[in-house]
Amino acid sequence: MAKAERAAIVTGGASGIGLATVERLIGDGWHVGALDRDEAALARLRDRHGDTVRVGALDVTDEGAADHVIAEMAQAFGRLDGLVNSAGIGLDKPALETSVAEFRKVLDINVTGTFITARAAGRIMKEQGSGAIVNIASIAGMRGSKGRVAYGASKGAVAIMTQVMAVDLARYGIRVNAVAPGPVDTPLVQQVHTPQVRRAYAHHTPMRRYGTPDEIASAICFLLDGSQSGYVTGAILPVDGGFAGAGMMEIEV
Repeated sequence: MAKAERAAIVTGGASGIGLATVERLIGDGWHVGALDRDEAALARLRDRHGDTVRVGALDVTDEGAADHVIAEMAQAFGRLDGLVNSAGIGLDKPALETSVAEFRKVLDINVTGTFITARAAGRIMKEQGSGAIVNIASIAGMRGSKGRVAYGASKGAVAIMTQVMAVDLARYGIRVNAVAPGPVDTPLVQQVHTPQVRRAYAHHTPMRRYGTPDEIASAICFLLDGSQSGYVTGAILPVDGGFAGAGMMEIEV
């Protein structure tokens, strides 16, 4: 593969927001590496895009594997300009019914996994003196939402970790930001959100609809692109149809 002018790696890149980000970056002329646990989905991605995307299987909680595959992709590209941490899992369960094992699993993947891959990419970016990392937080990490004791805690941790890494890495020319999506119509959400849940989100979201993966990907790519967001670091950008900022709203009858 020819050396790319801009190269990025996306974890969780075979589905949902990660996939939308991969495809938007490809369309914008980036060389892209997609990492995911789902090898069948990675194969479908490679079939669609051929040599414009490199794919690799990865469990983001595996420190050694993450260090290896990120370094390998960066070497193949000749540089690493961006990392998007989209790999993660959710859990909708009342606090008193959430087991410690479930709580630890969500934090391990969403928080520790994000740290592992961000650190691996950050070490490479430090050597080249530039780069941008975008983590996926959530409005569930900004406000209390029912059933989100583990997920909300994990995404709140991702938000603070993003700000701390922004402070630590700014001296190396590395920007670190996060996008905090609201309800988004990913394939997984379409399967698990009941009509009642969808009505509740619509009621509490001023724009009265779910976002699309492409809308989240657009914000991610803005934060990756230093020509557009070169003075932005340590930001947590809600992309949520106004959910996080809403107060009293008119009741629809």
